Amino acid sequence: MGARISRWRSLVLVGAVATLTLAAAGSDEAQAKGKREHPRPRTIHGPNYHPLYADIVIDDKAGVVLNEVGADEPRHPASLTKIMTLYLLFEELEAGRLKLDTPLPISTRASLQNPTKLGLKPNQTINVEDAIKGLVTKSANDAAVVVAEAMAGSEEEFAARMTAKARALGMARTTYVNASGLPADAQITTARDQALLGRAIQHRFPVYYQYFATPSFKYKGAEMRNHNNLLGNVKGVDGIKTGYTEASGYNLTSSVRRDDRHIVAVVLGGTSNGARDARMRQLIEEHLVRAATVRSAPIVAEATGTESDGAAQSGAPRAAAGAVAAAPATGGTAVAMGDSDASAASVKVETVPVPRPRVQPAKLAAQTTKQPANSKAPRTRVTAKASAPIALPSAYTLTSSQTRHIERRLTPSAP
Repeated sequence: MGARISRWRSLVLVGAVATLTLAAAGSDEAQAKGKREHPRPRTIHGPNYHPLYADIVIDDKAGVVLNEVGADEPRHPASLTKIMTLYLLFEELEAGRLKLDTPLPISTRASLQNPTKLGLKPNQTINVEDAIKGLVTKSANDAAVVVAEAMAGSEEEFAARMTAKARALGMARTTYVNASGLPADAQITTARDQALLGRAIQHRFPVYYQYFATPSFKYKGAEMRNHNNLLGNVKGVDGIKTGYTEASGYNLTSSVRRDDRHIVAVVLGGTSNGARDARMRQLIEEHLVRAATVRSAPIVAEATGTESDGAAQSGAPRAAAGAVAAAPATGGTAVAMGDSDASAASVKVETVPVPRPRVQPAKLAAQTTKQPANSKAPRTRVTAKASAPIALPSAYTLTSSQTRHIERRLTPSAP
């Protein structure tokens, strides 16, 4: 009897040990699976990654520069390029040539663009509003090409129009060669030009501009959040766009409205998302308090040209009839990331065109209204033919040292 009890106890003990062993193995397997499903973030850059830096902060109401570092030096825009893509798309909406529900055809070329992308399929369509949201949140390169091809027939022709529009806005140091911002040696801009564009798109399209504040977007069941981490986390930030390539570094254009003040700031060449965002936060908090509360400068508008209903105009853009004064910050010495420039008292003037009255649509879903007949000078568009591309001025060509970070293969544009 005692032997049977002993054998029973032994069996119970062995069973308990086996159960614990199986449970531990299961736990290890679950942890391993969890690690596979949530891999560690991959380090993209080494400690020596230092893309060329530049920044600028502009008081939108006074039209003066509150801070600048290398603001006129050539840089790659990365997906800040898509701000101009959207500017031209908003023009089509305003003119009534496109509507928010207009289907845009997806070509094979568009579908094959490098990430980031929506995963669009060739021979299908995407409507204009979804394309806008995809560009703003996901920074979708496939959607950018869809828009370009739908509006101009080819991305090359669309890029020529983008460059012509940049000239009409006074962005003399910006040249576009694609609609997405994917790496291209000749696609260059400056911090000052991007701040000008960031102001112009709000002044021209105040209703459509609100898309830049879209926090997230669901497309075919997949939800994507806006890459702009300052939205909802920094008081007053209402847009507008992030960008990244290996050559450009981490870029960001921000618009901030707070306490009746409005600034537009640009950071180009951050070493990481976090470093870029931290620098932008610092610029906002240091300089927003110095901005004017009452508008004294006209809004940004395009130079006067000849109305062509979207047709191309050859030759150099015409000069504006008048200009808005924008006084750069004092001092020409560049400061390192994290430092600040204390004053903006210089009287050196940078000119941008004088605005003209425009009628804006009442709401996003409504068809845009046309300009009243009694308006003064009609709004004009300046575009460029594909057969006469705008040459890259040698003065703005990047030097070999400035392009040392350019990858030998295409890399994703703009988170």
